Amino acid sequence: MFFLRNAWLMPAIPFVSFLVILFFGRRLPRKGSEIGIASVGASFVFAVISAGAWIARPHSGHLREAVERNITWWKSGHVTIRAGTHIDGLSVMMVFVVTFISLLVHIYSTSYMHGDRRYTHFFAILSLFTAAMLLLVLSSETLELLVGWEGVGLCSFLLIGHWWEEQENSDAALKAFLTTRTGDIGMLVGISILFFAAGQTFNIAHLNALALNGSIRHGLLLAGAGAPSSRCTPGCPTPWPAPRRCRRSSTPPPWWSPAST
Repeated sequence: MFFLRNAWLMPAIPFVSFLVILFFGRRLPRKGSEIGIASVGASFVFAVISAGAWIARPHSGHLREAVERNITWWKSGHVTIRAGTHIDGLSVMMVFVVTFISLLVHIYSTSYMHGDRRYTHFFAILSLFTAAMLLLVLSSETLELLVGWEGVGLCSFLLIGHWWEEQENSDAALKAFLTTRTGDIGMLVGISILFFAAGQTFNIAHLNALALNGSIRHGLLLAGAGAPSSRCTPGCPTPWPAPRRCRRSSTPPPWWSPAST
């Protein structure tokens, strides 16, 4: 139960790694890559143990009760906005996938990006990318989910434009940024409508309960779901594991999938 109640540590660890690499990475023996790998490895172990704890949880029929832990982020009148973690079967599966793929990407990138002039910067952003994705899949509130969503978009922009001196890379990063921001309009509208339809709450568990009994629909959120696909459009470099992998090789590693963005 400890691991399910403290799932916030999974995004917190790579976020701390981002800060350490950013400020001290150049002074470290491996220029910060060892910190990135260690932090994502720790989050992966945490995810595996959390998955085991979730499977071992008692359940009624085929359902297990979600585990939530929240703090009050902001309050005004009768509107309370919280931040926290929401753990259910889907989120447990996603944190395992995110941390596992991220760990492979970190390890692969030590060789792929070896000798790069911004090697330390790359691993700092990679750690932030991992933290943003984990925040996205663990959020207990749709507003918090939006923060993770935008963090992923920002990191994609930074990784795609890693070699910004070349015009082609700079254009690709700008293209991805503008396309995803356009797609995010649907997400913002959907979150706003759901907030009022659910009685002025961003709580995902409450929204799920209302959706299950047919009180509201989640359909409008799908308008924003197409935004990440723009990061893998033809001619646009994909952010993992390197900003210009498609330039050096037309065949990605066997474990690579556009869904990982």
